[in-house]
Amino acid sequence: MAAGGSNNRTISIALFIILLGLVYAVKLFILQVTDPSYKLSAESNTRRKVIQFPSRGLIYDRNGKLLVSNQAVYDIMIVPNELAPFDSLDFCESVGITIEQLRGMFATMRKDLKLKKILPFKPSVFYKQLSAERYGRFQEKLYKFKGFFVQRRTLRKYEYPYGAHVLGYVGEADKKLLKKDPYYQQGDYVGISGIEKVYEEQLRGQKGVIYQLVDVHGRIKGSYRNGKFDIPAISGKNIKLALDIDLQQYGETLMKNKIGSIVAIEPATGQILTMVSAPMYDPSLLVGKVRSKNFSMLFADTLKPLFNRAVQARYPPGSTFKTINALIGLQEGVLTPSSKYECQMGYHTKTLSVGCHNHPSPLDLPHSIMMSCNAYYCHVFRNILDNPKYPNIEAGFNAWKDYMVKFGFGYKLGTDITNEARGFIPNAAYYDKIYNKSWNSLTVISLAIGQGEILTTPLQMANMAAMLSNEGVYYTPHVIKEIEDGTVPEKFMKLHQTGIDTKNFTPVLEGMELAVQGGAHSTAGIARIPGITICGKTGTAQNPHGKDHSIFIAFAPKENPQIAVAVYVENGGFGATWAAPIASLIIEKYLNREISQRRKWLEKRIMEGDLIHGK
Repeated sequence: MAAGGSNNRTISIALFIILLGLVYAVKLFILQVTDPSYKLSAESNTRRKVIQFPSRGLIYDRNGKLLVSNQAVYDIMIVPNELAPFDSLDFCESVGITIEQLRGMFATMRKDLKLKKILPFKPSVFYKQLSAERYGRFQEKLYKFKGFFVQRRTLRKYEYPYGAHVLGYVGEADKKLLKKDPYYQQGDYVGISGIEKVYEEQLRGQKGVIYQLVDVHGRIKGSYRNGKFDIPAISGKNIKLALDIDLQQYGETLMKNKIGSIVAIEPATGQILTMVSAPMYDPSLLVGKVRSKNFSMLFADTLKPLFNRAVQARYPPGSTFKTINALIGLQEGVLTPSSKYECQMGYHTKTLSVGCHNHPSPLDLPHSIMMSCNAYYCHVFRNILDNPKYPNIEAGFNAWKDYMVKFGFGYKLGTDITNEARGFIPNAAYYDKIYNKSWNSLTVISLAIGQGEILTTPLQMANMAAMLSNEGVYYTPHVIKEIEDGTVPEKFMKLHQTGIDTKNFTPVLEGMELAVQGGAHSTAGIARIPGITICGKTGTAQNPHGKDHSIFIAFAPKENPQIAVAVYVENGGFGATWAAPIASLIIEKYLNREISQRRKWLEKRIMEGDLIHGK
């Protein structure tokens, strides 16, 4: 029995060894005959893997004008393990650098190797963004510099020096993004702001790879295995913006030497026709080797040209808000189009006075908007908050705030422009905390005329103008118009309702028309354009840090509106002084494509106006 058991174990071990041998034999056969991947490793000393970076998608304006294209540059790559002694002076002359710069690059490379940021047997960037002209010279001598090769990249090229805040810029992916998204590798370019960032996934395309046969000097001898393992790069998708570049150029010209913004929207779609933030900068400043230097310069500028005031700045809306309080009063039933209130140079109580300018009195609703009467809206606002249908001031105030939110205030609208601010609309709890629950409608009376704690962005104010022109509905403002082989985000197709009955817009729009077209007492008569009926509303926002801000919202034509606009000029004084003329010129330029001779004097005054240097 013992001998028999021993024989069985011997047979089992022998069978196991034979089976294991067969497994290895099959595996070796697969590796050597059917799977070519082993050759990629075996032949690694004669082939080179080169990443193919796709061309970024082109960007066009609404009329098909090319705004952003691409230009070729070349990165000099290095494989440290393949380096051999070379003529450093010849290298420097070919690339266009000094010997000190070359030494600095090698010092950086050695440091990165020590920190394992790069690997000795893998390619890494040695010199970035070699120009096409320099590339030609360097390529001729590349065989002399073993361990180096060239990789093609593309940089953005801005065809117009306008629209920088909308377009944004491209830069290297940071560590946070590298950890978050495996698509990106160190040195990859990515949209940092604006449209470049928001539509990065569509614009970037898909990287490819090619394998090249190279000789011992690094010279390319051909394609590895006839390109069998190559993966072609896929170019990014082209996009069309709603932006009108001619209108953008005109708006930036009007805002030269001023601080503020212009936002114009197509009411029927919510598409942003122009977005100007002043001071402006040329988007080409943030391209290529000069990007870091120019970014530091712009960042240090005390006028903050990198700050997109159109979506980031928060201001009191001033008297433009009277249109909103009028609509709420009508909807709440505490106001009628024929309601009249006296104005004795303002609204006066025993403890408080809100001043007003000289105008006829009493006024009905349309004329209160036409003449921008402060006293009228103090009465309206208090009636809204003290409405008997609400049990207390908190309930009345929160009902008012709910309307504000439906109008698009207090929160981000959700546009496709980066860094959008939300503005601020207080709620009852805000005042309960400040006044220890001891406050009333008179305490917050400044909100009646768009002052106090209310803060809005110029984009929100342009959206307000679009909503008024649409009689109570609006689309989320957006700058995208078309995406190649794709669809515009669904949220931009959704119609937002404000909850205001259409009939209530009639007296408010009548007042806005009178404010421009009404004659002697019109607050915005300077915005009148022959042949175009404009509805508008001026505003003057108090500024504790200096001269008041000039504000104007408008849309035109009154029937079938094509453009809604908001203009905010910091330290510009009355709304009719700067904001209203600028808005009317933008409207005329968009609708007529030119400014009539009879209004050239106004255009000249605005273009020559310098509010930054006090001229």
